[in-house]
Amino acid sequence: MQRLLVFVLLFVVSCGNHVSSEDLKYLNGYWEIENVEFTDGSQKEYPMNTVVDYIEIKELKGFRKKVAPRFDGTFETSDDAETFTIQEENGLYYLKYKNPLSEWEERLVSLTEDTFTVKNPDGITYHFRRFEPIKLD
Repeated sequence: MQRLLVFVLLFVVSCGNHVSSEDLKYLNGYWEIENVEFTDGSQKEYPMNTVVDYIEIKELKGFRKKVAPRFDGTFETSDDAETFTIQEENGLYYLKYKNPLSEWEERLVSLTEDTFTVKNPDGITYHFRRFEPIKLD
């Protein structure tokens, strides 16, 4: 009975982080970093951010750029953006970046409408939450 319980728990946990091709549309939009997990187990929390990421994808190609939210609901931005492609390998999705100076990738660990997590090849995990502007009434 205990073996069955352990198997069921492992199955539920592993299925909870599965990213499907239908989920990829959730990447579109504004995201802020929530926390970073390092390989030694330590974490860095980001309770407030002055810069957020804007991500836009279409047909497994996209870009990511840093934008600074303003109090009037607009964003200050530059023309700088990192382009990427999304590639599926053995059921896992990778964001693959390439520019004239560098190449890197991040594995998409989890993705929902409100959160996503990526892990780089160094084992550092980045947790993001959907950006919600501060409302001043």
